[in-house]
Amino acid sequence: MRHLIAVTMLMLSILLVACGGKAGAQNEAGREIKTAEGSYRNISPAQLSAMLKDKNFLLVNVHIPYEGEISPTDLFIPYNEVEQNLARFPRNKGEKIVLYCRSGSMSAIAARTLVRLGFSNVWNLDGGMLAWAKEGYTINQKPRGS
Repeated sequence: MRHLIAVTMLMLSILLVACGGKAGAQNEAGREIKTAEGSYRNISPAQLSAMLKDKNFLLVNVHIPYEGEISPTDLFIPYNEVEQNLARFPRNKGEKIVLYCRSGSMSAIAARTLVRLGFSNVWNLDGGMLAWAKEGYTINQKPRGS
Protein backbone atom coordinates (compact mmCIF):
# COMPACT_ATOMS: atom_id res chain seq x y z
CA MET A 1 0.00 0.00 0.00
CA ARG A 2 2.81 2.43 0.89
CA HIS A 3 4.53 1.57 -2.37
CA LEU A 4 1.35 2.44 -4.32
CA ILE A 5 1.05 5.79 -2.52
CA ALA A 6 4.70 6.61 -3.20
CA VAL A 7 4.36 5.78 -6.90
CA THR A 8 1.15 7.84 -7.14
CA MET A 9 2.82 10.83 -5.46
CA LEU A 10 5.82 10.58 -7.78
CA MET A 11 3.59 10.49 -10.85
CA LEU A 12 1.56 13.47 -9.64
CA SER A 13 4.78 15.42 -9.05
CA ILE A 14 6.01 14.66 -12.56
CA LEU A 15 2.64 15.65 -14.03
CA LEU A 16 2.59 18.95 -12.12
CA VAL A 17 6.11 19.86 -13.20
CA ALA A 18 5.36 18.99 -16.85
CA CYS A 19 2.14 20.99 -16.91
CA GLY A 20 3.74 23.93 -15.13
CA GLY A 21 6.42 24.21 -17.80
CA LYS A 22 3.85 24.23 -20.59
CA ALA A 23 1.70 26.86 -18.93
CA GLY A 24 4.67 29.18 -18.51
CA ALA A 25 5.47 29.05 -22.21
CA GLN A 26 1.86 29.69 -23.16
CA ASN A 27 1.62 32.71 -20.84
CA GLU A 28 4.18 34.57 -22.93
CA ALA A 29 2.61 34.31 -26.37
CA GLY A 30 -0.70 32.49 -26.25
CA ARG A 31 -1.59 29.20 -27.88
CA GLU A 32 -1.17 29.07 -31.66
CA ILE A 33 -4.22 27.96 -33.65
CA LYS A 34 -3.31 26.87 -37.17
CA THR A 35 -5.68 27.36 -40.10
CA ALA A 36 -5.33 26.44 -43.76
CA GLU A 37 -4.22 30.03 -44.51
CA GLY A 38 -2.01 30.75 -41.48
CA SER A 39 -2.53 31.01 -37.76
CA TYR A 40 -3.79 33.16 -34.89
CA ARG A 41 -3.22 32.98 -31.14
CA ASN A 42 -5.68 32.21 -28.37
CA ILE A 43 -4.94 34.11 -25.17
CA SER A 44 -6.32 33.81 -21.67
CA PRO A 45 -8.03 36.58 -19.72
CA ALA A 46 -4.87 37.01 -17.62
CA GLN A 47 -2.77 37.39 -20.76
CA LEU A 48 -5.15 40.01 -22.18
CA SER A 49 -5.19 41.86 -18.86
CA ALA A 50 -1.38 42.02 -18.91
CA MET A 51 -1.41 43.19 -22.55
CA LEU A 52 -3.87 45.98 -21.69
CA LYS A 53 -1.39 47.51 -19.23
CA ASP A 54 0.77 48.59 -22.17
CA LYS A 55 -1.84 48.50 -24.95
CA ASN A 56 -0.31 48.47 -28.41
CA PHE A 57 -3.04 46.74 -30.40
CA LEU A 58 -6.53 47.15 -31.81
CA LEU A 59 -9.16 45.62 -29.47
CA VAL A 60 -12.30 44.54 -31.33
CA ASN A 61 -15.59 43.25 -29.93
CA VAL A 62 -17.20 41.04 -32.60
CA HIS A 63 -20.16 39.73 -30.59
CA ILE A 64 -23.70 40.21 -31.81
CA PRO A 65 -25.97 41.27 -30.29
CA TYR A 66 -24.22 43.64 -27.89
CA GLU A 67 -23.74 41.99 -24.48
CA GLY A 68 -21.10 44.20 -22.94
CA GLU A 69 -17.49 45.15 -23.56
CA ILE A 70 -13.98 45.06 -22.20
CA SER A 71 -12.44 48.47 -21.60
CA PRO A 72 -10.80 49.98 -23.71
CA THR A 73 -12.47 48.42 -26.78
CA ASP A 74 -11.58 50.26 -29.99
CA LEU A 75 -14.13 48.85 -32.45
CA PHE A 76 -17.41 46.96 -32.57
CA ILE A 77 -17.65 44.89 -35.74
CA PRO A 78 -20.02 41.92 -36.00
CA TYR A 79 -18.07 38.68 -36.52
CA ASN A 80 -20.01 37.94 -39.71
CA GLU A 81 -19.29 41.40 -41.18
CA VAL A 82 -15.50 41.47 -40.80
CA GLU A 83 -14.86 41.20 -44.54
CA GLN A 84 -17.29 44.02 -45.32
CA ASN A 85 -15.54 46.25 -42.74
CA LEU A 86 -11.90 45.78 -43.81
CA ALA A 87 -11.47 49.56 -44.14
CA ARG A 88 -11.88 49.81 -40.35
CA PHE A 89 -8.94 47.47 -39.73
CA PRO A 90 -5.28 48.55 -39.98
CA ARG A 91 -3.89 48.83 -43.51
CA ASN A 92 -0.73 47.13 -42.27
CA LYS A 93 -1.86 43.51 -42.02
CA GLY A 94 0.98 42.80 -39.58
CA GLU A 95 -0.40 45.06 -36.84
CA LYS A 96 -1.68 43.30 -33.73
CA ILE A 97 -5.45 42.82 -33.53
CA VAL A 98 -7.16 41.24 -30.50
CA LEU A 99 -10.71 39.96 -30.99
CA TYR A 100 -13.29 38.90 -28.44
CA CYS A 101 -16.96 38.01 -28.13
CA ARG A 102 -19.16 36.55 -25.40
CA SER A 103 -17.82 32.97 -25.39
CA GLY A 104 -14.95 32.93 -27.89
CA SER A 105 -16.75 31.18 -30.77
CA MET A 106 -17.67 34.27 -32.82
CA SER A 107 -14.23 35.79 -32.31
CA ALA A 108 -12.60 32.53 -33.44
CA ILE A 109 -14.63 32.76 -36.67
CA ALA A 110 -13.57 36.40 -37.08
CA ALA A 111 -9.93 35.46 -36.40
CA ARG A 112 -10.02 32.78 -39.11
CA THR A 113 -11.56 35.32 -41.50
CA LEU A 114 -8.81 37.88 -40.84
CA VAL A 115 -6.11 35.24 -41.26
CA ARG A 116 -7.69 34.14 -44.55
CA LEU A 117 -7.58 37.80 -45.66
CA GLY A 118 -3.85 38.03 -44.99
CA PHE A 119 -3.67 39.42 -41.43
CA SER A 120 -0.72 37.88 -39.63
CA ASN A 121 -0.90 39.17 -36.04
CA VAL A 122 -4.38 38.13 -34.90
CA TRP A 123 -5.18 37.22 -31.30
CA ASN A 124 -8.42 35.79 -29.83
CA LEU A 125 -9.62 35.93 -26.22
CA ASP A 126 -10.19 32.25 -25.49
CA GLY A 127 -13.52 31.87 -23.70
CA GLY A 128 -14.50 35.48 -24.44
CA MET A 129 -16.23 37.76 -21.97
CA LEU A 130 -17.53 34.75 -20.02
CA ALA A 131 -13.96 33.66 -19.22
CA TRP A 132 -12.96 37.31 -18.61
CA ALA A 133 -15.74 37.77 -16.02
CA LYS A 134 -15.10 34.34 -14.46
CA GLU A 135 -11.51 35.46 -13.75
CA GLY A 136 -12.88 38.53 -11.93
CA TYR A 137 -12.35 41.16 -14.62
CA THR A 138 -14.98 43.81 -15.37
CA ILE A 139 -17.44 43.74 -18.26
CA ASN A 140 -18.76 47.22 -19.02
CA GLN A 141 -22.28 47.88 -20.28
CA LYS A 142 -23.33 50.80 -22.44
CA PRO A 143 -26.50 52.53 -21.28
CA ARG A 144 -29.53 51.48 -23.34
CA GLY A 145 -30.07 53.68 -26.36
CA SER A 146 -26.37 54.58 -26.78
